[in-house]
Amino acid sequence: MREAINEGYKAAMKARDARRTATLRSINAAIKDKDIANRGEGKPPLSNDEILPLLQKMVKQREESLAIYVQAGRNDLATVEKEEIDILSEFLPKALTDAEIEAAIRTAIDKTGSAGAKDMGKVIASLKADYPGRIDFGKASGKVKAALG
Repeated sequence: MREAINEGYKAAMKARDARRTATLRSINAAIKDKDIANRGEGKPPLSNDEILPLLQKMVKQREESLAIYVQAGRNDLATVEKEEIDILSEFLPKALTDAEIEAAIRTAIDKTGSAGAKDMGKVIASLKADYPGRIDFGKASGKVKAALG
């Protein structure tokens, strides 16, 4: 994932795409910050599995900013945030559709042998293991609860 981000950064610089260059530079900076923090704790640099939540967090931050800018009528700033979300999303795995999420929930329920709401944690853990970064668990938790209830 690091290589794809760095290659994208180099291509953006060559193309003189200021927005893309700045966004990819911010991704690299966030990754380096985490690497430095890990080094201080005696941990290795971030793996792809650890970079994924970092990118998801960056997208979520921009989505929150986008909502605020739209509400405030600042379309110029909203456009910037939307463009950055699109750039960040290129490096994230493709999200599952609602139908795919429901099928994944049914599969996870069968796999874990879950029977009631008390087993919701098992189902969520199974989904997180099988579909890292592809499901918004804030939205999916309600669907899991409904499927178990």
